[in-house]
Amino acid sequence: MDAESLLLSLELASGSGQGLSPDRRASLLTSLMLVKRDYRFDRVLFWGRILGLVADYYIAQGVSEDQLAPRKTLYSLNCMEWSLLPPATEEMETQTSVVKGRFMGDPSHEYEHTELQKVNEGEKVFEEEVVVQIKEEKRLVSVIDQIDKAVAVIPRGALFKTPFGPINVNRTFEGLSLSEAKKLSSYFHFREPVELKNKTLLEKAELDPSLDFMDSLEHDIPKVPGDCGCGLLEQRGTPQMLLRGLARGADWGYLPGVCVLTRSCIRCTGNTLFCHTPSPVTPGPSVFWNE
Repeated sequence: MDAESLLLSLELASGSGQGLSPDRRASLLTSLMLVKRDYRFDRVLFWGRILGLVADYYIAQGVSEDQLAPRKTLYSLNCMEWSLLPPATEEMETQTSVVKGRFMGDPSHEYEHTELQKVNEGEKVFEEEVVVQIKEEKRLVSVIDQIDKAVAVIPRGALFKTPFGPINVNRTFEGLSLSEAKKLSSYFHFREPVELKNKTLLEKAELDPSLDFMDSLEHDIPKVPGDCGCGLLEQRGTPQMLLRGLARGADWGYLPGVCVLTRSCIRCTGNTLFCHTPSPVTPGPSVFWNE
């Protein structure tokens, strides 16, 4: 959710059954503007809320002029004071993958995990149990990064790449037509391309370099039967596209013919994640996460 249209986006997301109290909304509206000024961001997005046992994490992201450049992620426990999170790393993801269950809501909380490590004593090699401590702050960084990589989606044409490299907002984008909205090739993962680099020269020749510079959902391999599908929904006479299976139980909605996306939802058994109604340049989930 863009901070400049925060109140409207929160109203649209409240239909999912999750929302923020009036005082939280007022605090967010003021503090995010201060974050934008203090950190000199081009735009500030309210990413969402991750529910904890003691307190909840409110997440915001700062965007530079290059829309695909790495974002700065911040968190707050009271919607007023914000702290900058470190960038995610593969080592951090590996360490935190062993942690299960609910978030505590305390960034200094340490989870304990017992693992076996090989120890050499002379010619003898034996395994020893070692207790590894993992801070919740690292887990928070890893979870946010994994959600962004898995379910951040943007329609084709919402952004364009200049000959000099930066990714800019396409101000002429008026939304996908109904026929284009039914195609998985009309949607991209909003992240640095991975599969695009492996395409042959003949495949790249058919692409528009100013628009097709990210990985298309068309070539995603479903992990569960029925995933990675694109279906047409009729809701109150309005056609809406629903992309299924971006992550475990994840759905992503789009309203054809307009440049504003419909509510994105992620639903997991035993967990509840509700996303926002973003603009075409604020893709990805603003989630209310309860693990």
